[in-house]
Amino acid sequence: MHPLRPVVLAGLVLASLLAAPDPSIAATPKAGTKVSPATTVWTTATQRRPAAFAGTARVTGGVLVIAADSVAQASERAGEVLSPNAGADIRKAAAAEDFDFDNGETLTLRAFGGLDQVILLGLGEGATPARLQAAGEALGRALAKVPAQVTVATGKLEAGGLAELATGFGIGEYRSDLLTSDRPKVAPAGVVFMGAGAAGAEPMYRNRGLALVEAVQWTRDVSNLPANLLYPQAFVDSARAAFAGIPGVRIEVLDDVAIRQLGMGALSGVGMGSARPPRLLVVRYRGAGVPEGKPLVLVGKGITFDSGGLSIKGSAGMGEMKMDMSGAASVTGAVLSLAKSGAPVNVAAVAALAENMPDGGAIRPGDVLTAMNGKTIEIISTDAEGRLVLADALVWAERNLKPAAVVDLATLTGSIRTALGDDYAGLFARGDALAERLMTAGEQTGEQLWKMPLHPSYAKDTASTIADIKNSGEGGAGAGTGAWFIGEFVSRDIPWAHIDIAGVAYGAANSVKPAGSAGFGVRLLDRLARDWPR
Repeated sequence: MHPLRPVVLAGLVLASLLAAPDPSIAATPKAGTKVSPATTVWTTATQRRPAAFAGTARVTGGVLVIAADSVAQASERAGEVLSPNAGADIRKAAAAEDFDFDNGETLTLRAFGGLDQVILLGLGEGATPARLQAAGEALGRALAKVPAQVTVATGKLEAGGLAELATGFGIGEYRSDLLTSDRPKVAPAGVVFMGAGAAGAEPMYRNRGLALVEAVQWTRDVSNLPANLLYPQAFVDSARAAFAGIPGVRIEVLDDVAIRQLGMGALSGVGMGSARPPRLLVVRYRGAGVPEGKPLVLVGKGITFDSGGLSIKGSAGMGEMKMDMSGAASVTGAVLSLAKSGAPVNVAAVAALAENMPDGGAIRPGDVLTAMNGKTIEIISTDAEGRLVLADALVWAERNLKPAAVVDLATLTGSIRTALGDDYAGLFARGDALAERLMTAGEQTGEQLWKMPLHPSYAKDTASTIADIKNSGEGGAGAGTGAWFIGEFVSRDIPWAHIDIAGVAYGAANSVKPAGSAGFGVRLLDRLARDWPR
């Protein structure tokens, strides 16, 4: 067995995270339950390059990236940073490869000008902030395993665009090989972003972009960790470490005893089959000078592993159910981004954390649970557990936080993936203004939403003959009935939206991310909160 060591993930020290089992398990194990021994952990070094900004200068070593929206721009920039004759060579190389400088496309030229590599990065014409960030992601992804110094030449790109490019680069260089023995122990050499807007870009990046990078990386880390290492209490420990020392932050945690005492039968019911009991994590952040008032409340589904319970899932793909806490990770990550950047907002994240397992104490199909608001729930499927933990979290949030609006995020249904694939998350909302704000935030950040219906017929689909409501409909609109169920635990006078991220939260590697978590929702909710009326 390896000795226990502290864990450093994406540059954030997760103090004591994963170093031992949940202490409440050791203190009060369930009768007949075998408690796992202390878990071995590995040290993983930060992989993010230190970023700097500078005006145009000659580049003589490492990797040069020429960012442009056309071959003419690229040729001009090559002449500025390499040599007067380099522009003609760039034109020839781009023509030979039929490279058209579309947003995020790259072309690598080796043994060019005495450098390790010269990379052409397409920005596309009329690039928006979201598209510039996406281009940066593609570049960061392409260079994630390259240790050499990187220089990115952007010519006349203004400060805001340059900061977005740098932010995307930081997000894109994320690596998900957290627990591999051959992961580099030190960060690669730095990256310099050169351009006309360098002086203005640096404070933008330091004050906001870097916080977003670190928050997305934290969100992906906790979503990618396996369930034997990341369980309800471990999630809490990780969040505490990530927020340590940040002004304006208050953290509250309800353990399983408090959850039961408050009558949160839905959340506690989901956790009854696991040796690792549930938690409710609340992270409140109010920026300096922001008056007290009703916060924007973000609620996330935090199923740290979903076996399906007694309605057990098939074995194919079950290992990916470690990511069923992605909603909780993203709402917490969004508040982390806002708090680290000192944003002038009033916001709270509520993470409903549980492990859905099938032991002898687990809830059964046919059982009836009572939520915190007294509403009774007939269990049709124990695999429809995310809506149960959200039900109690939403009731608690309404009673204790008095929200201006509520947005919940959840990997809720396979049916939303069938409907929208991995291009959009599904948006269900009561209140047109909130829905429009979310749609706008999605367009601005590239985390796009597709508005789905909340049809009154879903009330009939979730009606129970024995209880107030049942947790699963009889076929039909699975994503819609799931959303309807959740909405029954939020008062109708509070603007509320449910975002089903099951199709976009986790997946295979692509041009902007490695296999695993996408951290979807951090940028979306960060943008929503910053633009929230005050």
